Amino acid sequence: MKKLYISQPMKGKTDEEILEVRERAIKRATEYIGEEVEVIESFIQGVPAESKPLWYLSQSLALMSTADVVYFAEGWKDARGCLIENMCAHQYEMDLIVEKDEAC
Repeated sequence: MKKLYISQPMKGKTDEEILEVRERAIKRATEYIGEEVEVIESFIQGVPAESKPLWYLSQSLALMSTADVVYFAEGWKDARGCLIENMCAHQYEMDLIVEKDEAC
């Protein structure tokens, strides 16, 4: 079973919207890989409001480092954290699944 990290835009999204994207990503990644995946829980909840974006990114990169596959959800190109995660995933030659933006 491969460990899956999901990179997705979260700024300005409700918990429900975030979780909906995650469910879609899990389904698509499972179909693409051809087996069940173990999802790395990267949706950090209950963090103090004064936490800075860079703190979230540091936590995300630590979690991503444990993944076998990284899934980039629609809209990732418009989120600076996702862009950095994508750059790191490429530089460290991780296996990627990139969801195509459907708005075209």
